[in-house]
Amino acid sequence: MSISKEAELIGMKRVSDAVAYTLKQMKNHARPGMSTQQLDEFGAGILKDFGAHSVPFMTYKFPGWTCISVGHEFCHGIPSSKRILKDGDLINIDVSAELNGFWSDNGASFVVGEDKNGHQQLVDASRQILQQAISQIKGGVKISAIGHLIETEAKKRGLKVIKNLSGHGIGRRLHEAPDAIPNYKDRFILDRFKKHSVVAIETFIATQSSYAVTLKDGWTMVGNKGGYMAQHEHTILVTDTAPIILTEKNELWN
Repeated sequence: MSISKEAELIGMKRVSDAVAYTLKQMKNHARPGMSTQQLDEFGAGILKDFGAHSVPFMTYKFPGWTCISVGHEFCHGIPSSKRILKDGDLINIDVSAELNGFWSDNGASFVVGEDKNGHQQLVDASRQILQQAISQIKGGVKISAIGHLIETEAKKRGLKVIKNLSGHGIGRRLHEAPDAIPNYKDRFILDRFKKHSVVAIETFIATQSSYAVTLKDGWTMVGNKGGYMAQHEHTILVTDTAPIILTEKNELWN
């Protein structure tokens, strides 16, 4: 989406506030002993209070209101009454919603309770790399250059990036042009970021795998070589200088 009117910016800010606040509150609410279904229903209630509609459910008939992935699950995890969070679990929550014809997306990985399993380093790497990547985005910057930055920073930390998951354009639909904003330098992507465009920038930082594969449930993705993955995501508005982070209320960097 390219924003050309004040009303469009207001619309994007409202839906972005909704998904960002929902993500923040779900993260704060998560605790050992809770099921992922309970956490999902908590988030659904917040979205409803905003008048926002769950994109996964509305668009793809996903069996949940938000995507909640735990442990070796990379993304698109299905909320379940049988999946009980434990102290030290690595969890990822992805919240996307529509409000008055505008769409926004954000996500975060974090450790539930005490970091008993040593996942915090991976979480911190993903969050820090996202911050570095977003700080370099402005009109005219090559999309492939941001992918190169993300992969380079991951390698410095002894980590990998997932090559078949990527960021994307967003605004009037969940996925718009640019269709892919990868976490590596794709030499076939020649496009540049455009001023006034809205994009969802995501990091997919992994310990062992470079690709994600779908399980038999048709939704949940795990690594092709196992291991763990951390993801962080902001929806931003590209400008000539520093981008406007529309989902800043999720407080990813606090």
